[in-house]
Amino acid sequence: MGELIQPVKNGQIEKSSSSSVKENKSKNTLGKDAFLQLLVTQMKYQDPLNPSSNTEYVAQLATFSQLEQMQNLNAMATNSQALSLVGKYVVVKTTSDTGYVNYIDGRVDYVTITNGKAKLSVDGKLYSVDDLDTVLDDNFVLEKGRPRIDKKADLVYDENPQDLSFEVYLGEGEAKADAAYVIVNNTLLDSSVVSVKDNKVVIDKSVFAKAPNGTYKITVIFNDPLSTVVKDMITITVKNSKAVSDDEQPDDEKPVDDDKPVNDEKPVSDEAAESESDELETVE
Repeated sequence: MGELIQPVKNGQIEKSSSSSVKENKSKNTLGKDAFLQLLVTQMKYQDPLNPSSNTEYVAQLATFSQLEQMQNLNAMATNSQALSLVGKYVVVKTTSDTGYVNYIDGRVDYVTITNGKAKLSVDGKLYSVDDLDTVLDDNFVLEKGRPRIDKKADLVYDENPQDLSFEVYLGEGEAKADAAYVIVNNTLLDSSVVSVKDNKVVIDKSVFAKAPNGTYKITVIFNDPLSTVVKDMITITVKNSKAVSDDEQPDDEKPVDDDKPVNDEKPVSDEAAESESDELETVE
């Protein structure tokens, strides 16, 4: 009910600003300054007829000293942790004045310490170390954003040749690729006949102009930091091609091996030739 009652000025209700709300929240936190004020107030307004003993004040001062040392150690540990985050990939969680929660991810460029409080620089903006939510491993970041091919594609190249293309995901963040290499069976295509545009890999139609009929398996290698290789997702089938493979060539068009005899007769060995010459001498 207390939050619904607001001060009235000139006939209008004044609304408390977000800065005053934040200030009240910060005042609700009991720190060493507040502890010292309580101690001074206790000494100032103590009962003169029943004053506190020196032993009680010494104990309270010792407690105050312990509290101060603990806070200093905690601040040093927090700042040391913040300094070790330089170059790390982090997620920072921020809350707006209206209560909206936002997550910002990126690498920590540098850490600055002001009034004993560390702040992280992420994408050019400073955030309190208290807003740190998650620290990510570099390999995890690359694995999460690496390129891939989500859908299989069976492409056809026929008598009406056209450029062949298939969709790819180039990745995101530091793992994003901007180029891809294509291997057809075991042959790496030249970069002049392969291009990447609008999340598509395009293969020039001239690649299969003289290719025999058949199905060709495609391997894609992206130029991301992990050199991602994708296999068994893309195939290209050539149909109605005028080119003929070596297995389909007629026997008279196949190249002749000079080492093999032209006729069907088997070559005569040296021993067989000597026996034939001996038989001829005997007949004579």
